[in-house]
Amino acid sequence: MADPSELQSRRTLFITSLVGFMVAMEITIISIARNEIAAAFPQADPATLSWVITAYNIGVASLLLPAGWMADRYGRKKVFLWGLAAFIVGSLLSGIATTPSLLIAARGIQSIGGAAQYPAGLALLLSAFPIERRMRAIGVWGAVSGLAAALAPSLGALLIEGFGWRAVFLINVPVALLALVAGRRWLRESTGAEVSEKVDLFSVPLASLGIGVLLLGLVQGGSWGWTSPLTLSAFVAGVLMLVTFFRRSLVHPEPLFDLGLFRIRSFAIANLGSVFFLVAFFSWIIVLPEFIQETWGWSVLQSGFAIAPGPVVSTILSVTNGRLADRIGSQRILVVGGCLGVVGLWLHIAYTGEEPSFFLGLLVPNLMMGAAAGCSFAMLVGASMSEIAPARFGMAGAGRTTVFQLSIAIGAGLAITLVGDPQDSSSALDAMRRVWLVGVFCFVVQSVLFSFVFPKDSERKVRT
Repeated sequence: MADPSELQSRRTLFITSLVGFMVAMEITIISIARNEIAAAFPQADPATLSWVITAYNIGVASLLLPAGWMADRYGRKKVFLWGLAAFIVGSLLSGIATTPSLLIAARGIQSIGGAAQYPAGLALLLSAFPIERRMRAIGVWGAVSGLAAALAPSLGALLIEGFGWRAVFLINVPVALLALVAGRRWLRESTGAEVSEKVDLFSVPLASLGIGVLLLGLVQGGSWGWTSPLTLSAFVAGVLMLVTFFRRSLVHPEPLFDLGLFRIRSFAIANLGSVFFLVAFFSWIIVLPEFIQETWGWSVLQSGFAIAPGPVVSTILSVTNGRLADRIGSQRILVVGGCLGVVGLWLHIAYTGEEPSFFLGLLVPNLMMGAAAGCSFAMLVGASMSEIAPARFGMAGAGRTTVFQLSIAIGAGLAITLVGDPQDSSSALDAMRRVWLVGVFCFVVQSVLFSFVFPKDSERKVRT
């Protein structure tokens, strides 16, 4: 018979990984359905339809810090399950929406669940495992989430081809209901700090609006124009609100987010390393399918399956590296991840051309990038949380995921700006090479940070 604590740990890993898979897939699968949604609502202009994607991304990023704060104080299980319920409602409403406005509103509801899952789910997972086995658990959790995000193009193409665009939302409902029922029965409640009457409630809308407006400028800057009044106003307003939020966090006795976490060197450096990794990886993955389709002339289904081998490698390495990191730490694995990313993008620069070249121009670089992701995604999570006390799991997880979301937006905005609107295959290839060169620089910085700046294992300890 299995040990009860071991069984509890496995159940927690299963539930949080299942929800993580679903939420991670939601971030990227919608881009595959964009053309079909536009065809379903021909009266809607492209700017309106872009909010189908933007509403979810901004909602998740802006609600992460409040979700982490609530998870630590009122219960990680409660926040996780209530967020899951919101995700179910949002997915159902998205799948039956009859107008663009209803679809955008439903995506906003869906984002509440996405925001709650990250900090509450990670806190539940970390609390369920002893410290010597956490990297292994994070490796599995990260592998599942990374696999979902990377497989979304191919799985989304299959769903849309078989059942239409509404299926990419409705498929979430039975999966999320299963997780909700299992979570109510099997998850164990945990909390962090005690609830205080001196909570900085003013910072809740301040942080949410600041992050949301800043992200709005990042994701819409390409279509509005980076120097347009709308974009500049969003950046200025977002920065002002966040500066005010940071100032309050420094002096308030019960801040929404404890900036003292960034005095923990492992947390600060791991988050900085995350910025460079995510900018490199997502600037690559966001524009590569379009290049394959537009320049090489491949279909959505062909391009989706052509990219799929990388995620398989990423998943395998995330699991094996999680076990390895329990023994040797995540630092050396992250250095290797940065080096593999450099190799992958240099192979693109050297061998990817205007004419299709599957083996050297796509498959081998894709496998290298998959290996880089397998050595980085979950390891960055573990590295950032390695010295965090259990009472701050939710808050630290929310801060980490906020950095992730903003970094992804920066990577996407940078890639779209560098690629622009190429008029022929030659200019499209030149644009892609600019993206790859920026990625090479970011991967080099990742390797340098974890080689020389990140604290050694002997220098790290859990901070109370």
